[in-house]
Amino acid sequence: MIETILTRRSIRKYTDEKISEETLNTLLNCAFSAPSAMNRRPFHVIVVDDKDMLQKIADAGMYTKMIANASMCLVICGDHKRQPFRDFIINDCSAMIQNILLAAHELGLGAVWCGVMPRMGLHKKLNALLELPLTVEPMGLVSLGYPAETKEKLERLEWDKVHRQKW
Repeated sequence: MIETILTRRSIRKYTDEKISEETLNTLLNCAFSAPSAMNRRPFHVIVVDDKDMLQKIADAGMYTKMIANASMCLVICGDHKRQPFRDFIINDCSAMIQNILLAAHELGLGAVWCGVMPRMGLHKKLNALLELPLTVEPMGLVSLGYPAETKEKLERLEWDKVHRQKW
């Protein structure tokens, strides 16, 4: 697991190979194993693998273009009925996304996390495209596919940002 964490990178270029249902089930099992505040489990996942819908999602955002060539996209949503505190929804959905990213890398998939913020416009477009209920909010996108690019491992530990006891 440590090697998976240290070597995971954002992958935006994919081959045409499809992701199997078995692999998708593994990803979803890992996703739903994420912790959540008060165990409210406010997360939902929309699996998008239709090429037309992938293109529409890619066109909807400024930083989502790679989704058009992905095998699939997982849209992570938070349910305000299950968790009334938006900050906890953000944390819970982020934990789910991290699980997906790590599982994808472990399974030989490439993935990239695309944030969804209300002020960027993508939020409203996703609500309409995905026909989300009023109490469900898109929190993030994970573009997935078999990698058509490789990236080197980076040393990311920044000791100048590590503090003990006090700042």
